Amino acid sequence: MFSKETLTVTRRTALLGATALLTLPRIGLAQAAPVDGGRLILIARPEPATLGLGLNLQAPTIYVGGKIFESLLTYSSDLAPMPSLATSWSISEDGLTYRFELRQNATWHDGTPFTSADVVFTADDMMRSSHPRWKLLAETYVERIEADGDFAVVFTLKEPFSAFIYAFELSSLPIMAKHVYEGTDYRTNPANNAPIGTGPFKFVSWNRGQSIELERYEDYWDETPAHLDQVTFLVIPDAASRETAFEQQIVDVLRPGDVEGFVARRLSEADDVIMTTMGEEFYAPHAFIQMNLRKPPFNNLKIRQAVMHAVDREFISNNIWFGMASPATGPVSSRTAFYEPDVTPYPFDIEKARGLVADSGLSGDDLKVTLTPLPYGQQWDRTAEYIAQQLTQAGLDVSIRGVDVSGWAQALSTWEFDLALNYTYQYAHPALGVARHYLSSNIIQGTPAANNEGYSDPEVDRLFAEAANSVDTEETQRLYSEAQKRLVDDVALGWIFEMRSPTIYRDTTNEVVTSAIGVMDTMKATWKAA
Repeated sequence: MFSKETLTVTRRTALLGATALLTLPRIGLAQAAPVDGGRLILIARPEPATLGLGLNLQAPTIYVGGKIFESLLTYSSDLAPMPSLATSWSISEDGLTYRFELRQNATWHDGTPFTSADVVFTADDMMRSSHPRWKLLAETYVERIEADGDFAVVFTLKEPFSAFIYAFELSSLPIMAKHVYEGTDYRTNPANNAPIGTGPFKFVSWNRGQSIELERYEDYWDETPAHLDQVTFLVIPDAASRETAFEQQIVDVLRPGDVEGFVARRLSEADDVIMTTMGEEFYAPHAFIQMNLRKPPFNNLKIRQAVMHAVDREFISNNIWFGMASPATGPVSSRTAFYEPDVTPYPFDIEKARGLVADSGLSGDDLKVTLTPLPYGQQWDRTAEYIAQQLTQAGLDVSIRGVDVSGWAQALSTWEFDLALNYTYQYAHPALGVARHYLSSNIIQGTPAANNEGYSDPEVDRLFAEAANSVDTEETQRLYSEAQKRLVDDVALGWIFEMRSPTIYRDTTNEVVTSAIGVMDTMKATWKAA
């Protein structure tokens, strides 16, 4: 875990060097002994469509669900695996067998004992049908999943898959209760709105449009339950109101995106406020324009190239996101393994964009497109407005289609879009967070987190498959580099920026970020000074 001292030092250093993005806050109060009790006030933004983690991979569901559910592992800031529902694990020398020893004193929030049967049901049944990332991984690499008694599970792979150890983060494989979900329609199960997990906090109530209430689970498997008595998520749609709620100390923590970049800078300057960019090492969020490649105009390469030249990614990063982003160059984040910088550049050049549109041979209705923004706040709205303006200048006829979170997810999931804004979590390894957006086998309906644009290239499929199987680092890099170059040449997506996301909180709130998944984690160690 990171102590308060670590975080205050990190405020000085975390953004220097490669990023240097944020105004640095002042040093907070010294670390004291943890205090039990109290209520932590957070913000659910936007309000989740469901609390069925694993059925919905949008950030608000992960944020709330991460306090209720757990997976087998979590990960440190240097991406080392750490115990969660698994106490230990081993990997065979040939890389084909992963064995997890499970906690023997964990229970579900309704009192039912947690066992290996829950893990097998989750991994081999429920998530195969409902979780696009796990479905792809399991169907491609997993030969079988077996219980060895009540408290051990063995995953046997068809072939080596070096990224497999990263597949057990809580949103990647949230362990679900077999006795709650087996034999039901997973997507309509009432537990999706009143979840039953094994985490340190249990669900109490959901007052739609207002708040979600959790309370400490007294029978939690750890030696001591969570420090906090309660965790409340307030639904505050308006950015100015979220800012005010934090300033008036109604809200304790602002997660990345709760307030705009310039507001985050200002708030961080207060003597009693701590800001850190730690806690996104596992996710490395990566924003892009998704273009539907199934129909004109985006089935035309020249139009896709025009999009890349028409959008000034430096302007977006520095002016719309206030320096809390850096331009993306391709599908892999520069902060993760196997990034390839030597790809075809697309410098901002509106005249070149206009020429490409003219050279495409398209005109009239074929150039009329609708842009679906990501409904996650004003910065995303302004990003959409800027992109629409730029593409209109390049010769496209762009209109913006405003939708709520459910409408956005529906549009992408059913492929009923022309252009859409999206961002992806990279999940520590390209095989987990990147390949899913480009593999032909992942052109599936029902989720906004798959290959929704419809990109298909057998050579890219081959490169991703061989890279995932490779056990030689240099060969893995070569394969991923070739895949990145090919994807950038094809403009499979319109990559915009790598997000640099701060978490902000009062210095009376402690142990807010304790892992590589930050505030998305359980927050079982979080406490508030009396």
